[in-house]
Amino acid sequence: MNACIVCVAEALNGTGTYCSDVLMNSAGLKRETIRMTHLLRTALYPQIFGENTGDYELSPITVSYCLQQAADILKTLLKTMLKDDVKTETFMRQFFADLPRIKAKLETDIRAAYNGDPAAKSIEEIMLAYPAFEAISIYRLAHRLYELNLPIVPRIMTEYAHKISGIDIHPGATIGDYFFIDHGTGVVIGETCVIGDHVKLYQGVTLGAKSFKLDEDGNPVKGIKRHPQIGNHVIIYSGTTILGGNTVIGDNCVIGGNLWLTHSVDSGKIVLAVQDSPKFIDAL
Repeated sequence: MNACIVCVAEALNGTGTYCSDVLMNSAGLKRETIRMTHLLRTALYPQIFGENTGDYELSPITVSYCLQQAADILKTLLKTMLKDDVKTETFMRQFFADLPRIKAKLETDIRAAYNGDPAAKSIEEIMLAYPAFEAISIYRLAHRLYELNLPIVPRIMTEYAHKISGIDIHPGATIGDYFFIDHGTGVVIGETCVIGDHVKLYQGVTLGAKSFKLDEDGNPVKGIKRHPQIGNHVIIYSGTTILGGNTVIGDNCVIGGNLWLTHSVDSGKIVLAVQDSPKFIDAL
């Protein structure tokens, strides 16, 4: 049996694709990324994401402890991926300096949720119980890491958020202030999607790509705008799919449920499904 195990181990060790140094050194990457995510969110909101119960004194010491642990993890990940101490230190300073701005954006999201859901009894309920806050709080952190060109880690973060919330937001998406997803299950927001301020989505909304352009070798073309642009003060109801990099939903639009849109909508329109085809009427 031991000889058999050795043979199988040798076969398995040669199986799979090792496409980069990052993958070669990625043991524990997912675990440490999730741990870092938890520490960062605890630093932002110790009373929500902290692990202590009962009397819990908020203090700079508590926050500093979480930040230092998160920084240690991120520094280790960066050294593996960037292999440049100067770039690592610059990256660390940029990211941690931006945490107050990220929290300020999250404060607008919390307010949008409270104002946008009559069932919400308190701010605490939003932060402790709503899947949208789980997903958006992780997305805001991951998006900044994505902007700083950190590979893999931002995607691990948002896929972790997807797992725990049912909401799939690519870290590359650009989302404005006062963003709220009500109920949330099944929402998908693609990498190149741009969303304005004061936007509200319901469950099952997809903001996706219409098709994939292929190069001469038949491979998908990367780095192009594939997902829609959503203006300010827009509501999109449940089950609606909006596709395409050239699709623009204008400001102050209301998009009804269970629609399939691959074309733009002018500002101030309400879009309804009537006899299986969209109907456009002026906003009330």
